[in-house]
Amino acid sequence: MTSGNTSSPQHPGQRDAITLGLRQNLAQFMLLVAVNALVGGTLGQERTVLPLLAEKAFHLDHYTSALTYILAFGVAKATTNYFAGTLSDRYGRKPVLVAGWLIALPVPFLLIFGPSWDWIVAANVVLGISQGLTWSTTVIMKMDLVGPERRGLAMSLNEAAGYLGVAGTALATGYIASAYGLHPGPFLLGAAFIAVGLGLTVLTVRETHHHAKAEAATHVSVHAGTQAHLSNRAVFTLTSFRDKSLSSVSQAGMVNNLNDGLAWGLFPVLFAASGLSIERIGILAAVYPAVWGAGQLVTGALSDRIGRKPLIAGGMLVQAAGLALVAVGADFGIWLAALVLLGAGTAMVYPTLLAAIGDVAHPIWRARSVGIYRLWRDGGFAIGALLSGLIADAYGIPAAVGVVAALTAASGVLVGVRMRSTDHRPQT
Repeated sequence: MTSGNTSSPQHPGQRDAITLGLRQNLAQFMLLVAVNALVGGTLGQERTVLPLLAEKAFHLDHYTSALTYILAFGVAKATTNYFAGTLSDRYGRKPVLVAGWLIALPVPFLLIFGPSWDWIVAANVVLGISQGLTWSTTVIMKMDLVGPERRGLAMSLNEAAGYLGVAGTALATGYIASAYGLHPGPFLLGAAFIAVGLGLTVLTVRETHHHAKAEAATHVSVHAGTQAHLSNRAVFTLTSFRDKSLSSVSQAGMVNNLNDGLAWGLFPVLFAASGLSIERIGILAAVYPAVWGAGQLVTGALSDRIGRKPLIAGGMLVQAAGLALVAVGADFGIWLAALVLLGAGTAMVYPTLLAAIGDVAHPIWRARSVGIYRLWRDGGFAIGALLSGLIADAYGIPAAVGVVAALTAASGVLVGVRMRSTDHRPQT
């Protein structure tokens, strides 16, 4: 299939055939990359500051209690991911993206003016809903635009932009907090990102649902028997359990975000307990998503050439090694190396998982399958917050990190054993 030649049937009054491909849709694609960088920045406003705020401003002395905001965020985002695909199929991609930005508007104000920890948790419920709509929809829209042949590259650019946005904002808020305090300064940056993202989306983003319909007309499944018209229930069971590739991807995504929830909630506390300054904590909080984000510029395109499975299985094992190094580390240098390793492993996995979903799922129900995958993946935030909090309260943070490292390694082994090849490389 040549993605640049795929077109929809001509309709009266239609000026141009719909074409699929990164080059053919470059302007709109890069606009969506910029939008997702702002989505990531909106999330990044919390990465450095909130774990420290829980301890210093709200005096939470149990890790399980302090991590309730990640639990709330994970449940809200995972649930919204499930509905984002269905809503975008029913109402179009752009309305769902606009709705996600509108929902985000009160988040910085809840974080700034919240008088109790319950307000912070509520802000993260709202943030999770917003992220589920905005990030999921930018993924779906890029899949719509590029077609099958450059899907890995497309997902790498999307996820790189988002997580470089997370990293840059985590670093910036660390310096802002060091100079001006833990709030309100860091959250004003998030408010600016939301305003710009909403404006760009309303004024310049175009609908892409018709591109998915054009691809469906010429779609060739990578797995025999993948049907075009399936019920929501059938898509859920196929993505979650029945299809070996889709279900392998779903569990790997969940474990990946399980360890990210641990890193988000407990790493800053671990580093602060060792005596590191807020500036150094900000650097460590930023380097992990920075390596993750930048690395995806290579790994997504690489998965188009060598296949998805090696990068997913290998990436989970690299993440496990990075987590193990965090667990045994005790100073800035060791933790910096560990977080570079963790970021590199995550970069191998993150865009590749999305590309693998796009390979297998039929364009007619691909948006729903992406939503279900992201339901499982972001459910990992909630599971990670609960599991790591309970273990950290009982045995300390290093023990929690060690357990999550073991789970991450087991996930990589499962992918290696169960997942089939899913990519669209030409067969020889």
